[in-house]
Amino acid sequence: MTHTTWSYPNSIRTGAGRVAEIGSACREAGITNPLIVTDPGMVDLPPISAVQAALASASLPGEVFCDLRPNPVGSDVANGAAAFTAGAHDGVIAVGGGSALDVGKAIAFHAGQARPLWDFEDIGDWWTRADIDAIAPVIAVPTTAGTGSEAGRGAVITNEDSQRKVTIFHPRMLPAVVIADPELTVGLPRVLTVGTGLDALSHSLEAICTPLYHPLSQGIGMEGCRLVFENLPTAVASPTDLEARTRMLTAASMGAVAFQKGLGAMHAVSHPCSVHFGTHHGMTNAVVMPYVLVANRPAIETTMARLAAYVGVGTTFDDLLDHVLALRAELDVPHTLVELGVDPAGVDTIVAGTVTDLCAATNPVTVDHDYAHDLFAAACEGRLD
Repeated sequence: MTHTTWSYPNSIRTGAGRVAEIGSACREAGITNPLIVTDPGMVDLPPISAVQAALASASLPGEVFCDLRPNPVGSDVANGAAAFTAGAHDGVIAVGGGSALDVGKAIAFHAGQARPLWDFEDIGDWWTRADIDAIAPVIAVPTTAGTGSEAGRGAVITNEDSQRKVTIFHPRMLPAVVIADPELTVGLPRVLTVGTGLDALSHSLEAICTPLYHPLSQGIGMEGCRLVFENLPTAVASPTDLEARTRMLTAASMGAVAFQKGLGAMHAVSHPCSVHFGTHHGMTNAVVMPYVLVANRPAIETTMARLAAYVGVGTTFDDLLDHVLALRAELDVPHTLVELGVDPAGVDTIVAGTVTDLCAATNPVTVDHDYAHDLFAAACEGRLD
């Protein structure tokens, strides 16, 4: 089975059982009093017990903060930052899926800052406003293979006042060490394995479709897509297959590296849907995926044909689209947003959020009102034409 350590883009310790190395990871990151950040549903589950046991064996404390939501909001970060300061912590161990990792990174970043969290949105050079010396190190321990937050330099947090998902960014938010232990993902419910896995696919898939020039991310995105196509069905059908789980964790991290090139309309429509209808982010991306591919077809046909050939499913755009549709059907992904709980009557709200979402800027086709309206209607009605 895969058991290795990479230093790109950060220190990633990959392999079964490597959660036991939390103590040495803390030493590597310079953490002596970590705050464990996770979500409420994880507190009594084996991954947290494993982290705490590893800390105890290294004679390190392990206080837990878990007051955060599935779609985290600014107050979750504020509460965590208060706990971080009150406990005199000097680093964060973020354990869980994308929400926990994002909140953990945001807490470590923001606890020592004097400015409001929203002053560090990923706009221009806003990140330079931060006090670099006040940013605490993070160890990321993903328990899902989806967001790739463990390999990213930002955190997606909902601004409760504007009801908008905001990416908080700083290069120093990149975790110092990642523990990518597939054993921690084995107990993930099937629906979350599917939703997070297809989120990883959406990251690589959108990245390779953006028009920006970034051949490094392009290559990583192509391979990230292949890993998901080949390993997600196995991880779902055979949850204890550690090799498939390991490769999915790798694909998730690769997706985060790939989307430094940009994302697109999958995420632009998914973000307001999750804010206003509480949908799971990854599953929403999975639902809208084929509709976005069709909407973007004029600009991505060559890229999708190349991807189809690379992953061995054909030689044309239609071959790749058919493979995506077949994968969704095999994994019981809802075919429409309505099946996911989205109300078509919310079209104006979703369209407005889609057009203004940061990810819309790098979609290969201009995301204007008509594009967003047609895309949302197609995804609600199940039309692929």
